[in-house]
Amino acid sequence: MTRIGHGFDVHAFTEGRPLVLGGVTVPGERGLAGHSDADVLAHALMDAILGAMRAGDIGQLFPDTDPAFEGASSMALLSRVATLARERGFSLVDADCTVAAQAPKLAPYREQMRQAMARAMGVGVSRVGVKATTTERLGFVGREEGVAAWAVVLLDGPDD
Repeated sequence: MTRIGHGFDVHAFTEGRPLVLGGVTVPGERGLAGHSDADVLAHALMDAILGAMRAGDIGQLFPDTDPAFEGASSMALLSRVATLARERGFSLVDADCTVAAQAPKLAPYREQMRQAMARAMGVGVSRVGVKATTTERLGFVGREEGVAAWAVVLLDGPDD
């Protein structure tokens, strides 16, 4: 059975942390606030996969109240989600992701993000798309208060 999943996440900027997006550390003055490494792009992708499997969301799987996930690598968590999908008989057909940030400019890092997320999921890079955009200075992203990300995935899996 083919299933579609959609994921969305947002994190605010904070001082004193690296900016990690799609498994890539992007040079900048601020990172994102969060219990793990706050990789908003990877979080949206994980939620999309979990949604397609009807397996809840990352808040259920990796709660921010659990000290085991404090500072956790989102690539390690993405790998765990991909493993869970395989264990349940699902395979990733395609993933398409969008990250919105007014600054810093992310286009130079898109291919690295694709590669890092594909590697974490154990799939070919051709199965992972990443787009970067701004919000034309509108909203919290436009005011440079944080970063938002969306992901949609297509999984092939067992019949119900």
